[in-house]
Amino acid sequence: MTATDTHCPYCALQCGMTLTPERKLEPRDFPVNKGGLCAKGFTAAELLDHPDRLLTPLVRTEPGDRTSPFREATWDETFDLIVEQIEKAQRTYGRDSAGAFGGGGLTNEKAYALGKFVRVSLKSASIDYNGRFCMSSAATAANRTLGIDRGLPFPLEDVARARTVLLAGANPADAMPPSMQYLDAGREDGARHIVVDPRRTATAAGAHLHLQPLPGTDLALANGLLHIAIREGYVDEDYVRDRTTGFDAVRSACNSYWPDRVERMTGVPENRLRETVRLIATQGPAMILTARGAEQHSNGTDTAQAYLNLALALGLVGRPFSGYGTITGQGNGQGGREHGQKADQLPGYRKLDDPAARAHVASVWGVDPDELPGPGKSAYEMLTDDALRVLIVLASNIAVSAPHSNHIRRKLRALDFLVVSDIFLSETAELADVVLPTAQWAEEEGTMTNLEGRVIRRRRALPPPPGVRTDLEMLAELSRRLGREESSDPRTVFEELRRASAGGIADYAGITYERIEKEDGVFWPCPTEDHPGTPRLFEHSFPTKDGRAAMRAVVHRDPAEMPDQAFPYVLTTGRNMQQYQSGNQTRRVRTLTAALPEARAEIHPDLARRHGIADGDLVELRSRRGTAVLRARLTDGIRPDTVFAPFHWPGANALTDPALDPHSRMPAFKACAVAITRHERGAET
Repeated sequence: MTATDTHCPYCALQCGMTLTPERKLEPRDFPVNKGGLCAKGFTAAELLDHPDRLLTPLVRTEPGDRTSPFREATWDETFDLIVEQIEKAQRTYGRDSAGAFGGGGLTNEKAYALGKFVRVSLKSASIDYNGRFCMSSAATAANRTLGIDRGLPFPLEDVARARTVLLAGANPADAMPPSMQYLDAGREDGARHIVVDPRRTATAAGAHLHLQPLPGTDLALANGLLHIAIREGYVDEDYVRDRTTGFDAVRSACNSYWPDRVERMTGVPENRLRETVRLIATQGPAMILTARGAEQHSNGTDTAQAYLNLALALGLVGRPFSGYGTITGQGNGQGGREHGQKADQLPGYRKLDDPAARAHVASVWGVDPDELPGPGKSAYEMLTDDALRVLIVLASNIAVSAPHSNHIRRKLRALDFLVVSDIFLSETAELADVVLPTAQWAEEEGTMTNLEGRVIRRRRALPPPPGVRTDLEMLAELSRRLGREESSDPRTVFEELRRASAGGIADYAGITYERIEKEDGVFWPCPTEDHPGTPRLFEHSFPTKDGRAAMRAVVHRDPAEMPDQAFPYVLTTGRNMQQYQSGNQTRRVRTLTAALPEARAEIHPDLARRHGIADGDLVELRSRRGTAVLRARLTDGIRPDTVFAPFHWPGANALTDPALDPHSRMPAFKACAVAITRHERGAET
C-alpha cells in the first residue's frame, strides 16, 4: 500500500487523516479537524489486523440451534442458506417477515444499497437503522420547522465566530475532542458559552455558565428561556414577522413558564435562566446547539422544537455566525438518514408515502412505483414485532445499543433466522445463525456525509483480507440470487444515488468523486455539477412551502417514567472519551481499554453516602427492566438525584426505557427511574 488520504472511521466529524504504508495514522490539515485527532482516531489502525478480526463466514454446527458453536463456511453455502431462509419466511408469513437493520456508520453507497435491497429485492417494508436511536428527534423537529434536516446548517468553523453558544445536552470535549478547537478559539476571543447538562462534563467545566437540570426537563427549560426573552423584550419582532409563522401560539404556550416555576421544575436557578437569555440575546452572534442529552427522550422532538423556537424568536437562524444546529454523532449519521435506511424514507430524503417521490425513485430503479412497499415500522417497533422472522443486520450492535436490551436479545433469539455482517464477533453477532465477515473503513471506497452536511470521500488504502467481502458485494450477490442484478462497485452505486437524490431535499446530483477530492468535500444540497454546494443554509429563506420557518407550540410533559419509592433516582446515559458507540471496536483497542477498562457509574458523594458506597465499589443499578453492575465513580459534578452510566458496554441499556417519542419514535435513553445498592462483592475486581 501507499500513503492514502482518508477519514477517521468513528464520529461525524470525519476528521482527515493519512494512513501510512506502516499502517500508522497521521492527522491531515482537513477543514474540520485542522491537523487534530482524538485518541480513538490515532489508534484506529489497530483494528485493521486485530486478532479478533472475522475472516470467514460462520454458521452454526447445528442449523437452527443457536446454542451450538459456529463453524467456518464458504460464501456459497452461506448465501444459499440466507436466500433459502428469506424465501421460506416470505412464502409462509409474507414479504415483510424478512428485513434489515442498518447503521449510521455505513457509507452513503451502502446505506443507499441496503434501502434499495430491502424494497426491491426483498420487496419488504421492514427496514430501519440505529440512527433512529440517535438523530431522529432532532431530524423530525428540523424537517417540520425548517423544511430540511442537516445537522449543522453552517460549517463547524462558524462556531468560533459566535459570541455566545448554548450547548444543550452536548459534550464535545469527550465525544468529539477535535471540535473543541472552535469553542476554545471563541472563548479566547471573548465568547461566552453556556452548557446545559446534568453532569459537570469537561465541556461544562470550561463554560461561562453551567445549567444543571434534572434529566427530562429540557423542554421546560427551553420554554422558560423563551418566556424570559418575550417578557424582557428580546424577541426580534421584525424577523419573526417576516421569516416565521406560528409565533402567536408559541408565545401563548410559553406564558405559564415563569422563571420561579421553571426553577422548581428543572432545578436551574432563576438568575442563571435570566443570565442565559441576556447573553444569547445581546452578546453578538449567537448559536443554540442541541445533542442527544436533550433529544433522547419520549418528548425529544418537542424539546428540539422548543430550542428551535427560542433560536427563531431571537432571529438567530440564517444570520452570520448565528443559528440553530444539532450535533450528529455517528460517522455517517447524516448521510445514513438521507438515502433510504429509514423506515419511511427514499433516497434524497424523500418520503416513502409521497407519490411523486415514489415515481421518481422507481424510475431510477427500473420498477413500477406500485411495486414499492409503504412505510415500515421504526427500529424498536420492528425489532420487537413478532411478524419479523428473518433479519439481516449491517454495522450495528443492537444487543448492546438498543433500549431495554435484554428484551431485544430475547427477540433476536426468537427470530427464525438472524444474519449479522461485522468485522468482529459483536454481542449481536454472537446471537446469529450466520455471521458474515466484512471489509472495514480502510479496505473499501465510499462517501460519508459529516455533521456539517459536507460529503467527503473515504478512499481504499488496502484490499480486504482474503475471504472477506464488502457489504456492497454481499448485497449485490444476495440480490442476484433473489433475481435482481445490482452493482457492487461503489462509484457506480454513487452515480445511481446522485440520480435518485436529484430534486430531493438532500440533493447530491451535482456531487462527484472528483469534486469531493478537489474541494475538500462538497456541501449538499448541490443540484448540478456547476453549483458551488451550500455551506450555509437559510440565509434568505427556508425550503418550506411559504419560505418561512414554521414555529410550533410545545408544552412540557414529565418523562414516561418518573422516580418513585421503589426506584427513587434518575438514570441518564452517555459517552466516555475513550470509547465509541457500543464499544465493539474501541473495547478491542489496547490503548483505549488501558485508559478506561470498564464502565463507571457516576454518583454524587451525598447519594453514595446514603447507601454506604465508596469510590471504586461495585454498585448494582436496578430499573423495572433489568439490572447492571458497574464500578462507582464518586463526583460532585453530577446532581445528587441522578446517576450517569456510559452505554459503551453491555449493561446500561438493560435499564433504559423504550418509551417512544410519538413523532420520531426515539426511545427515552436519557431518563429512567432506578434504584441503587452497594453490590455484595463490594470493591472486588
